[in-house]
Amino acid sequence: MSKRYHESDIPEAAAALKRGELVAFPTETVYGLGADATNVTAVGKVYAAKGRPSDNPLIVTVADAEMVGQYATITPLAAKLMEAFWPGPLTIIL
Repeated sequence: MSKRYHESDIPEAAAALKRGELVAFPTETVYGLGADATNVTAVGKVYAAKGRPSDNPLIVTVADAEMVGQYATITPLAAKLMEAFWPGPLTIIL
């Protein structure tokens, strides 16, 4: 069974994230499994669902460079890459 997702599904997904639940979402290449990265219990659920060891880091998706600064130090090179390629599909390891 498949379901098409619509913009109207976003509030339901946001509420699930606030409750510490997991959500599945489409990306450009595969489906992702997400949780609130600031909720330790929710992050643990991602590791458990993926059967992934906790020493294998997860991706944190952010809205903009300002949000990156809340979680990591932005190097000069990372800042240049963000300026050149965001918005767009760019992964930076910090």
